[in-house]
Amino acid sequence: MDRPEVRDLVYFVAVAEQRHFGRAAQQLGMAQPPLSRAISRLERRLGIRLFDRTSRRVDLTGAGEVFLRESGKVLAALDAGIRRTQQAARPRRLVLAAPAGTGVGLLAETLEAYRNGPDPVPVEVLFTTDQGAAVRDGTADAAFMCSSDDLGGLDTVDLLDETPVALLAAGHPLAERDSLTVDDLRRDDRFREQVPPVGLDELLDRVALGELVVLSGASATGRLGSSVVAVPVRDVPARQIVLAWPAAAPSAARDQFVHVAVAVAARG
Repeated sequence: MDRPEVRDLVYFVAVAEQRHFGRAAQQLGMAQPPLSRAISRLERRLGIRLFDRTSRRVDLTGAGEVFLRESGKVLAALDAGIRRTQQAARPRRLVLAAPAGTGVGLLAETLEAYRNGPDPVPVEVLFTTDQGAAVRDGTADAAFMCSSDDLGGLDTVDLLDETPVALLAAGHPLAERDSLTVDDLRRDDRFREQVPPVGLDELLDRVALGELVVLSGASATGRLGSSVVAVPVRDVPARQIVLAWPAAAPSAARDQFVHVAVAVAARG
């Protein structure tokens, strides 16, 4: 097969997303005629028509829709490969993606055990709402995730089950309850079903100040202090925390961290 070049895919995706050659050319910083020629050349290489063109509009053919999905995957994989290659050339370190408020007790204990173990490398924690994307695109080397998340293309190891709790300011009207439901929490305008992508310390400060009410994992309760109260939420099932990393991406430092995380989870 006469394989397209990467720039052919970039040109195609721009036109497919804009549905307009002029706007796509402007986005790419080039003139329209060479862009039109590049797309025609790509169609000849593939032996298929990717666009239906009229004087008023540009639409994708059925084959074009498929090629848009596949081109996006190719370009994303290329970007991730470049990032991982660049990381390999830098001084050794580990970047861990984690959701704020979930599994953070385990994360803190694992970090301490890893740093006190043999031959540790510097570790950076990236708090994000999309840990899977951070691992897949090469931003992170591994991620603490839930088993219900999209784990496609990732290797994983099970760590522990997290019982859900609501984090509330100590003076909150619900703080003295033995248990709560999600409906109880939704009646409070400060409740956020998606935990903000911030570190645990900032999260707890905002809860203590009465700015937030959030769901968290019970492992966070060891760091609450007297200003924040954790109340079990009985109608939310426990979530299994896993450690995930890119399949077929060797890393001795990451493997050592995985080993430590499994040992810490088994103790706790």
